[in-house]
Amino acid sequence: MAKAGKDVAVTEELSHKRFAALTLAEKNSYLKTVGAKQRLDLMLEDADAKRLIQALDPQEFFWLVKEVGEADTLELLQHSSAEQRVFILDMELWDGYSFSEDKACHWLAYFMEGGEPSIHALLKQLDFEFLHLLLSRELTVGGGIGDLADDEERLGDYDHTFDDVFMLSFKNPKHSQVIGSFLGMIYRLDNPLYVALMEGIKGDVDLELEEQCQRFRTGRLEDLGFPPFDEALSIYARINPASFQLEGGKEAQVSAGECHALIPITEEDTLLFRALARAGSEPVWQELNYLVNSALVVEGSSLGEQENMLGILYRVCGYLNIALEKLCGSDEMKAAEVLTGEPLKHLFQLGFSIVMELKFAAQHTQTADYASGKLLAGLKSKRPRFYRGMDADGIDGYREFATLDDVRKVASLLAQFAG
Repeated sequence: MAKAGKDVAVTEELSHKRFAALTLAEKNSYLKTVGAKQRLDLMLEDADAKRLIQALDPQEFFWLVKEVGEADTLELLQHSSAEQRVFILDMELWDGYSFSEDKACHWLAYFMEGGEPSIHALLKQLDFEFLHLLLSRELTVGGGIGDLADDEERLGDYDHTFDDVFMLSFKNPKHSQVIGSFLGMIYRLDNPLYVALMEGIKGDVDLELEEQCQRFRTGRLEDLGFPPFDEALSIYARINPASFQLEGGKEAQVSAGECHALIPITEEDTLLFRALARAGSEPVWQELNYLVNSALVVEGSSLGEQENMLGILYRVCGYLNIALEKLCGSDEMKAAEVLTGEPLKHLFQLGFSIVMELKFAAQHTQTADYASGKLLAGLKSKRPRFYRGMDADGIDGYREFATLDDVRKVASLLAQFAG
């Protein structure tokens, strides 16, 4: 769940009736204190549902969709703002620098459930280049203004026409229904836009569309507190844990935009969250959000699945907690001072480097034992993961490293293998 707002005193859960009696500002504050499914239920049942939903920052809205699951948020999506939907497209449709038509059609199908007014608002926010890129990959266009030809072209082997001017064929049958419905809405809602798109696609104008769309996307995300890829990648720079020293001199970490969105994580009983509570600093929470955003940018291809996104979130918090435990033991006051005085990026690099030492120690280790093999496989993955068979519940799976005790357990077993 999201971090509780600092101006809200949470004493009990409110019924729908008591929630409905609050002012809009009070509702917004209270919603920040409850879990994702309860938040969704309260908003959708409220008379102010649309205003409450559209008041969510785009990133906070996206996290809510991911926490609850797309299949259970159709009504939420129908009430969403165009800006919130554009953010979803920015986060979901790109694998590095590659554009996914499959995901674009997947999300457009959801958005069209909101009807033409919803799509009309969305069209005003989407770049022409984005629409051109998507439709050029899905359509072949014939005919056209000024050269509507002869009956041979007009009666040729095309799939559809809206106006007897442009003749359309769908390149991908599995997307034809979604693309056809979406294009029909564009034709009815903004005919000049429809004509410009059809002329552009027919002319096969090479506008380096994918690169342009990526630049526009990067700019929008920077405005919301997401760094460029190269800057984001720097959080994974390795340092030597043995020679690590606190540098201090923390400067504002939120560069291009302000990170107002809340990260949806349960405040667990770890040194990190106890220290965050003591620090009581909104800028530190914004810095943590920016660090999570950096990891999301680096792991962009992993964002399609809720489990992957939450895994990234827990990895960031785990590495920070490991670093704090390394530096401060169990001293919460000292840990709070470190959080307010040291760049979180530097602390993340320490935690990351500590875990990476385990990966390097495991590289040349082999075993025929099932459990040991699973342990080593988790360590050797791109981002090392902790084998849950070592937890008290003994589950046969993986999770992110969360504590220094996790590190010590694994290091001890690796030392036994080496011996």
